[in-house]
Amino acid sequence: MNRIYGYLRASTKEQDAKRAKQALESFIAEANQVICGWFIENESGATLKRPELFRLLDIAQRGDILMVEQVDRISRLNSEDWELLKSQITGKGIIIVALDLPTSHQFINTKSDEFTQRMLAAINSMMLDMLAAVARKDYVDRRRRQSEGIDKARADGKYKGRSVNPKLHENIAALLNVGKSYSDIVSLLGCSRSTISKVRKFNPTP
Repeated sequence: MNRIYGYLRASTKEQDAKRAKQALESFIAEANQVICGWFIENESGATLKRPELFRLLDIAQRGDILMVEQVDRISRLNSEDWELLKSQITGKGIIIVALDLPTSHQFINTKSDEFTQRMLAAINSMMLDMLAAVARKDYVDRRRRQSEGIDKARADGKYKGRSVNPKLHENIAALLNVGKSYSDIVSLLGCSRSTISKVRKFNPTP
């Protein structure tokens, strides 16, 4: 029997990657199936740097299902990176099922003949490409609007950049001074590596 893996992703530490877990569990329960493992991470969907997704792909075998709430949880990638990721998924024979992709739902319980399966897979692949393209466009449009807003605020003399969290910077500096690694600090404080680099730049360790 093919296994079903749940993949949950959010872009930042401030977002809850587990938010969609209940929706996936309810969908699978209604299909009288179970999710045998969860892979959860806070990484951007616009990058291939997603260790938990690739750990899932390493573990999954042909015919296993990668279950997500929305296609954009897997990809907000540009077309070249999306083709690379998709080729790895299809090359291993892993099936993507997404709640926002109804053409994928039949793969949960389908017991049809080979011809029907191939037709369904072809239709689903086309729809998957379309949703991945829409997710990428949404990402690009949001980044463009954000950039335009910042440019306008700068022109009006209202943009001050991101506010600095003095307490966080103080804690980072203290951990750097006792020899903690970037990975340790990220784990302890939930901050980004770029923030640690900025603190190190202005507070060099002895």
